[in-house]
Amino acid sequence: MSIDLSQFYKLFFEETAEHLAEMETLLLALDVAEPVMDDLNAIFRAAHSIKGGAATFGFNDMTDVTHILETLLDKLRKQEMTLTVEMVNAFLEAGDVISMQLARHRGEGKEDAGEVLAVCEKLARLSVNSNATSQAAVEEDSSYGFFVETPVAQAKRENEQGYGLFQDLPDLAPASSSEVSEQASTLVDCENKSADQQGRRATDVAGTDGVRTGMRATDKVVVSQAEATSIRVGVEKVDQLINLMGEMVITQAILTQAAQGADTADGENLQRSLHQLQRNTRDLQEAVMSIRMMPIAFVFSRFPRLVRDLAGKLSKQVEMKMVGEGTELDKGLIEKISDPLTHLVRNSLDHGIESPEKRIASGKNPCGTIVLKAFHQGGNVVIEVSDDGAGLNRGRILQKARERGLPLHEDMTEQDIWALIMEPGFSTAEIITDVSGRGVGMDVVRRNIADLGGQVELDSVEGKGMAVTIRLPLTLAILDGLSVSVGQQTYIIPLNAIVESLPGSAADLKTVSGGHVVHVRGQYLSIIALHKLFNIETKITEPEQGILVLLEASGKKIALFVDELIGQHQVVLKSMESNYRRVSYISGATIMGDGRVALILDVAALVRINQEELARA
Repeated sequence: MSIDLSQFYKLFFEETAEHLAEMETLLLALDVAEPVMDDLNAIFRAAHSIKGGAATFGFNDMTDVTHILETLLDKLRKQEMTLTVEMVNAFLEAGDVISMQLARHRGEGKEDAGEVLAVCEKLARLSVNSNATSQAAVEEDSSYGFFVETPVAQAKRENEQGYGLFQDLPDLAPASSSEVSEQASTLVDCENKSADQQGRRATDVAGTDGVRTGMRATDKVVVSQAEATSIRVGVEKVDQLINLMGEMVITQAILTQAAQGADTADGENLQRSLHQLQRNTRDLQEAVMSIRMMPIAFVFSRFPRLVRDLAGKLSKQVEMKMVGEGTELDKGLIEKISDPLTHLVRNSLDHGIESPEKRIASGKNPCGTIVLKAFHQGGNVVIEVSDDGAGLNRGRILQKARERGLPLHEDMTEQDIWALIMEPGFSTAEIITDVSGRGVGMDVVRRNIADLGGQVELDSVEGKGMAVTIRLPLTLAILDGLSVSVGQQTYIIPLNAIVESLPGSAADLKTVSGGHVVHVRGQYLSIIALHKLFNIETKITEPEQGILVLLEASGKKIALFVDELIGQHQVVLKSMESNYRRVSYISGATIMGDGRVALILDVAALVRINQEELARA
């Protein structure tokens, strides 16, 4: 009976990506002068697991690269060779190549044969050890050039490529049977320890018809223990559960509102039961939402490699520190925060951290520091990217702003000035490189963060460094909002975008060409009338009659004119595009306790359209 291995592809892809990430993290942390043997063994085991899984599924291109990678790692862990910086670089490049091959098998890209060949040749050259008892031969390979391996290893590899189900054996020079047995048992012991430490499912697939697989009795115990503590669940199943949970919250709110008019003894019992249901529903909601929460380490882990490579390219010395990697964030935000953080880290490296010579001349340590920090604050996740570099140059920023015709005034605060660097196309770089200087980056950061319902704040001290603080909601599925009314319609304003609210009658209102503005603490803010924006009939048509809600997004403020405030709610977001179509100035919808649909305002879009109108005026 044949086995359809394609059903296991997804699991293999996920576990291989985890092994590659683990390898990269360990490689970046290696002390080349005094490497920790446990780390070298862990790197070897990760490569060995990738190789075994790739052979199982017949992905021979990955098997070939990991085999030659494993050969060099095996010599290092056996202390037959000395680790060098060149080897670490080659290992990292090999990881990139394997990732590229993995993406091709996933159908997400193409393989660059030139890169594969170059890495294999580099690893093969580094694997040649003239002091070894049995020097490996360099033999030509039809796919990638050559491999460094013993005749036994070559025969074993060819056997793997032919069948892909037999347990891998260590590379062995000609030896006695007792030596072979001893080395093989040592490798099995290492693998058992690896399985116990990793707590992951083996990538080998159990066979039938008497075909021997890589699963051993000891592995089965480890697998059962791992499966008892964690499982892999598709994101779509989690999303479905969250959606059903949202429907339950809405139903509970409807029942609560429907029972408010009851004043009999039965009504009191009903009210008590509904209050208990509300508490249970909130607890269940938080438990379900926690399933989508992931540690931000999934994003942070990619930056040590980026910093290492870019620092070498820029001839700078940089140390990266990460704090709060265990801080959890919604998976949807995890996926979308990566690009903005990449812009910020690259910006710190290129613009912030000075060259070693300049740092020494300024009395600084020649090695600069970039810190990535994450923590929870209230209902938000705060992410900080800071460096101890040159900081922002106030005079240069103002000069560039005048050259570009940006609006400036004497009362601008430091934060207002720093925010200028997030204007589209703004750059103080004198030289355009492939790293930065094209005026893209910071405006992308601000726009992307605003689209996620977050805010960006800048702080800088010239000569000392710069810090960028990002505030994000914990999740994109649930929103704390303020409900407001306009005519017969109800809208939800995200609570984190509200600065304050004030009665229009008590506000300092001014009439200007084309509309009204309000003067608040030294600032004139444009007033956006929601009834005009959405063409809603209402008896309250003048700001003096209603309420002004001051909103902020992307460092800009506006005043929203509404009829009245209703109350604060925690609402479940529903996608407009999935259920209806995209609507301007609306980010989503929710169902209120009375069963009516309330639209959620896109504050970032409202601020953006106001800025565009001011620019045209």
